[in-house]
Amino acid sequence: MRIGQGIDVHRVSDDAARALVLGLVTIPDAAGLDGHSDADVATHALCDALLGAANLGDLGRHFPDTDEATAGVSSRELLERTVVLVLAAGFRISSADLTIIAERPRLAPFMKEMSEELTRVVGTVVVETSSGDLGPHGLQGRRRPDVQVGGTGRAAPRCPSRRVDEENESHGRRKDGGPEAPLLGP
Repeated sequence: MRIGQGIDVHRVSDDAARALVLGLVTIPDAAGLDGHSDADVATHALCDALLGAANLGDLGRHFPDTDEATAGVSSRELLERTVVLVLAAGFRISSADLTIIAERPRLAPFMKEMSEELTRVVGTVVVETSSGDLGPHGLQGRRRPDVQVGGTGRAAPRCPSRRVDEENESHGRRKDGGPEAPLLGP
């Protein structure tokens, strides 16, 4: 079994028309993030975790921000292409866990939809998502008058962390010495 972890951070965009996409879900009435693609930090961190666990580098190696072909690409496409790379390397994804840390917006209402969307792309894996709401004290740990839960203004960057378990088919033997364990599921 291999475990990968990915972290991604993007700044809040000055472009008022830019949508905020997290975990393949567009969050309404929220400032978007700057980036070469749709800047979905949650999905990017998942991609990095998958690639890292399979020893395939990171998202930037496969889809560099200097490549005009990936300008504005959806993170759904990046995740689909990442899953193909991981499977082609002989791995299967067995589980994933996602935490998104943000001052705002409140993400709890979107967590189930994020899990469902990520699961559709990754396969039969149920990707559990959770959020760490930092409230008005913000990422710096002191009260910030410009940040209110549900208020307006700029928020600090969002920073998700991904942990993904993978098994290599040639190393999937059970502890009791039995035949290879299924790679998806327990």
